[in-house]
Amino acid sequence: MLITVTFGYMLVQLSSLPVAIAIPTLATQFNVSVEEVALMVVVYLATLGSFVLLAARIGDYIGHNKVFLFGLITLTVASGVICTANDLWQIIGYRAVAGLGSAMIMGNANAMIAATFPPDQRGRAFGVLIIGARFGTFFGLALFGVMLQFIGWRPVFATFIPLGIIAIWLAFNLIRFDALTSHNHELKKTSIGIDWIGAILLASGAIVLILGGNHLHQGDSSFTSSDGLRYHVPMHIVGLILIVTFVFFERMAKNPVINLSHFKNRAFSSSLFTNTTYHFSMLGVFTLIPILVEQGFGKSPLWVTVVLVPSQALGLFVPLIAGSIYDKYKPEWLRPITLVSIAIGFLTIGLVVNHVPFWALPLLMFIISIGTNMFNPINNATVMNSLTVEHRGTASGMLETTRELGHALGATAAAGTLALMMPSKLGFLTREIIQSSYMDGFQIAAFMVAGVLIFGSIVASFHPKSGLEKIAAVED
Repeated sequence: MLITVTFGYMLVQLSSLPVAIAIPTLATQFNVSVEEVALMVVVYLATLGSFVLLAARIGDYIGHNKVFLFGLITLTVASGVICTANDLWQIIGYRAVAGLGSAMIMGNANAMIAATFPPDQRGRAFGVLIIGARFGTFFGLALFGVMLQFIGWRPVFATFIPLGIIAIWLAFNLIRFDALTSHNHELKKTSIGIDWIGAILLASGAIVLILGGNHLHQGDSSFTSSDGLRYHVPMHIVGLILIVTFVFFERMAKNPVINLSHFKNRAFSSSLFTNTTYHFSMLGVFTLIPILVEQGFGKSPLWVTVVLVPSQALGLFVPLIAGSIYDKYKPEWLRPITLVSIAIGFLTIGLVVNHVPFWALPLLMFIISIGTNMFNPINNATVMNSLTVEHRGTASGMLETTRELGHALGATAAAGTLALMMPSKLGFLTREIIQSSYMDGFQIAAFMVAGVLIFGSIVASFHPKSGLEKIAAVED
């Protein structure tokens, strides 16, 4: 089970950040702008974030293993057929389908782990999953970069075919093993229905909000320009209206997509809030650091990898250490402290960015990376431990939904804060003044991210102490 789900995690991660490095190559290949090619990332994230909760709830109904397997098949086929694409819009369409496959994988992976491992082993199990995701990032960045440089863009997507076949074989054997044994009864379907109206409203609202956080409008890629305001403001209003309508319908539905009474469970709601703030900071990193490196220090995109990869290497072993500490000692202070450490990292970089040489930046990133790699597995375990067996699909789906919500909010807030600090007309300024402006903008944005993290750590510090013991007693 652990190997199978970790392989799924690796494939999803491989399909996210590493694939994005093909954007400049595809722009040249199809003679279009980088912004147009970036739509393949936007639609992928939109379908992933919008359908992950529904995929988890379908897993409750027909079995999480089955939906997980179908997600692997969908992601593998959709990624593989991109190799045959002769048009950019074909690639964008296939990537939307790949996002749907990733939603089925991520929505059910956490539930599968929670059904297999008892509460006092889930920290380590989720630590292994995070390591698999980090390995996917490293593997993709290294291999895809070489392919793009010497072979072309099609082999990047062809890579998913052999890896996907291995994952599908593992998942198929897992289902066959479950059919031959009776001990894994928790993975079988439950007698629940699905509120399809609520599911459509939730997916629609999420899609509109995610698209509203991206610059799909004419004119400058800005949140403050006239074109940006005419696009972003209505999109966010429509998205919020759809979410409010979803909540209204869920209160009356017989079998809601998510039972809103779960949010009265302080362990569940506070863990989801801290999950959102954590992933808010993650997209803050991947939005702000490239801008700082390229615009603030005037370096090429290659140097972004130099800054991020060393600190991200901690993700190959730190999550397992954090999970082991959580399983053995259950320290109540661990999650708040890790969020504070990430905040300290942002505060430190923000305070000294105007006074340190470029080579100090990778060293400063280690402060952030230690906190991020420790928080992720223990908070995943905390969320999955907060609800009982029959609601694992809800916990798994909401864990990934808040993850994508944090990503969308983090990217939007970081870029928006940076944009507010920039002069309106950069074309008339010298390069030194422009770089200094980006430095100042990064500083304010870093302080903003740190403030959100500190607020998240305060919420985490009020997490109920007895939640895990109650869940463990019920499951036993």
